[in-house]
Amino acid sequence: MQDIEKWLSKYQSNGVDLGIKELIHYQGKTALLNLSPRKTVQAKLAGAYLAKTKGRGMEFDEARHYQAGDDIRAIDWRVTARTGKTHTKLYREEKERPVFVLTDLSSSMQFGTQFLFKSVQAAHLSALIAWSARKRGDRIGGLVFNQHQHLECKPFTRQKAVLSLLNSMIKVQQGAQQTVQQGLQTPNQDQITLGNACARLRRLAHPGSLIFILSDFSQLDELAQQHIAQLGKHCEVIAYPISDPFEHQLPKVKMSQRVTLSDGDNRQQIVLGEKDTELQYSNQHQVHFDKIENTLKQCKAQVIRIDAGHPLELQLDRFSGSKNR
Repeated sequence: MQDIEKWLSKYQSNGVDLGIKELIHYQGKTALLNLSPRKTVQAKLAGAYLAKTKGRGMEFDEARHYQAGDDIRAIDWRVTARTGKTHTKLYREEKERPVFVLTDLSSSMQFGTQFLFKSVQAAHLSALIAWSARKRGDRIGGLVFNQHQHLECKPFTRQKAVLSLLNSMIKVQQGAQQTVQQGLQTPNQDQITLGNACARLRRLAHPGSLIFILSDFSQLDELAQQHIAQLGKHCEVIAYPISDPFEHQLPKVKMSQRVTLSDGDNRQQIVLGEKDTELQYSNQHQVHFDKIENTLKQCKAQVIRIDAGHPLELQLDRFSGSKNR
């Protein structure tokens, strides 16, 4: 408990609401993420990443024999004089790679038992991605949604783009919290789903983009799968399934006791302290999360699981090997 309070104090967070200070905190933690391209950059616009294709970029690649149609301005006179045969310089083309972050702050993400709500953890990770992209000079854009609203942030390279994304997350989280507190209901046909959000993202993201999807993927239906798979064909997609420790294992108690759980609409009773119940619960949820991961991988997405019950820095530290704090 003291460690949790220490981390919450460090973030200036209560674990439920979002504030700008806790998101700006990650401006100094960009070493936790490596945004280097894993795929060939396919964007048509000039930028800072070297493509596999040779063209009229600024990065010298090699010299080869002159061929009919080559630009005479690219003749390498030193190699030509040394070999006695005309050679041409070839350059590696530089491509731009915009970064898009899709952040799910819908009702299923408004849950947490130990440290942060899943929605708050998603916002923290989105902030880290945005700051990391800005440091590399990438254009950063995003789409933030809950079941009632969505906000789109067009990609820009300036710090203003990062702050726009951060403020959008704060606004959408506030809306989600008001919905939970007031018990507002929206007809299912009018709700914004993960599939709807991914469809909008497909219209925003151009081939060659780096796309991050942060969600618990509780709405990973056929529509969402279809759009993620289409994004994976032309973009690099990284999915972060975010879950709470309670969704993996029941709390440990000294004495067997019956508790009532509710999501605001439905109520269910469960017995704590029974080994058979705990094992069945754990196995069922493990199957659920494994299915989500396998489905995302079939959609050509890289999958990295994130726990809302522990500080993000400690989890990403294991992936990056960074010692930065």
